[in-house]
Amino acid sequence: MATNGVNGEGYTVPFFINGKEVHPQNSFQVTSPATGEVVHKSGGASDVEVQAAVDAASEAFKTWKKTTPQQRRNIFFKVAEVMERRKEELAKYMMEETGCPQQWADFNIMTAKDFLYDIGGKIGSLEGAFPATNDEGVGALVLREPFGVVLAVAPWNAPYILGMRSVLYPIAAGNTAILKGSESCPRTMWGLCSIFHEGGLPAGVLNLIVHEPANAAKITQSLIANPEIKKINFTGSTPVGRIIGRLAGENLKPVLLELGGKASAIVWEDADLDNAAVQCALGAFLNSGQICMSTERILVHKKVRAEFEKKLVGAIDQIFGGHVPVLINGLAVEKVKKLIADAVGKGASLLYGDVAAEEISKTRMRPIVVSGVSTDMDLYKTESFGPTVSLFDVETEEEALRIANDTEYGLTSAVFTEDLRRGLRFAKEIETGAVHINSMTVHDESALPHGGVKASGYGRFNSTTGLNEWVRTKVVTFKY
Repeated sequence: MATNGVNGEGYTVPFFINGKEVHPQNSFQVTSPATGEVVHKSGGASDVEVQAAVDAASEAFKTWKKTTPQQRRNIFFKVAEVMERRKEELAKYMMEETGCPQQWADFNIMTAKDFLYDIGGKIGSLEGAFPATNDEGVGALVLREPFGVVLAVAPWNAPYILGMRSVLYPIAAGNTAILKGSESCPRTMWGLCSIFHEGGLPAGVLNLIVHEPANAAKITQSLIANPEIKKINFTGSTPVGRIIGRLAGENLKPVLLELGGKASAIVWEDADLDNAAVQCALGAFLNSGQICMSTERILVHKKVRAEFEKKLVGAIDQIFGGHVPVLINGLAVEKVKKLIADAVGKGASLLYGDVAAEEISKTRMRPIVVSGVSTDMDLYKTESFGPTVSLFDVETEEEALRIANDTEYGLTSAVFTEDLRRGLRFAKEIETGAVHINSMTVHDESALPHGGVKASGYGRFNSTTGLNEWVRTKVVTFKY
């Protein structure tokens, strides 16, 4: 089903509405951050396409909610097969639009495919109950039913992973979905939706729209306010998540939010420093640090600070030294450089990297490691979402926990120690949705619930927990 249009300005990414490709009147250019060239155009949604997508999803819900778990499972397994067959094509879209390396695109596709198999096998786990009641001769059923039409909003930084989970779990539970794709990678989002349709998903169950950046507020507000939209999930920045949460609250609609992070990795004196260095380097600089789970702080016991620092620099050189990471746009690079300049201006120092280095484009930036960051610096509290990490000296567990928890965010964290009891002690006290002992902060798999606390959001994706997010209970009583 792949549409092999002409790349560049001659091709315009269409929408999916009611199982068909739709070419709206409006369009905008999509530019590659790696080359600076226009790779294609994308359709830009108006109120007409928005309402058409809502109508299609609402109509499809009438029949999709009646499908059996086995029917849905078979479709998802077929979609996974299609995804495997089209993986080179799908990876090409993601690399062109986001500037990511092949490895990150391949990881996205592999993980998204795993989601399909895993959730396909878990659909049958959704079940109700037959509880005892107060009165003799009265029975009760607790049913679990889908909400209806779901609005899913997914970002560009891991589009196949985050796009897949944003629609797969609602659809698996019997809902229909509208995916509001990122304007930074519309063809990637088109590819995601196209494999569902090629795999046999009925028309209207999954619909795709994309809008121009200037229309974001208007279209998002109209979608959330639409009475046919019953629940929303959003993955993205905390500032935008606050807006989504407010709009959902005003319209009395439930919402699932997975937002920003400021992940800490604690490296204790008994840690395997070689492993810790590699895992911290990966956690900080995978995908140019553009992951909500990226390691932004490394809290190192002062007894091993000097040795760890050398190993960290070696790991960064070995893994990332021959590559200059591409960020999504020049503004992202400017943000990171501004944070570092503020920190250095207030007394911090650079342990690794050259923030003033001239690269071949304004969208590129090499890894930076900062030391001496204090609470009065913007870098201490702000999510950089770029290739930078800060090192802190700590001496006691209390001090490590104080710094790790001294942030509005709470998505993920890591602890490196050979004493499992100490690791679990840290894990219990760190205020994050996940803690990874002796592994990097970046970790997301279909079998494990994923989400944060505090300003990192609420609700959970993945696993049976994520599946249960998309059903609500209905009580039925009867006399016999």
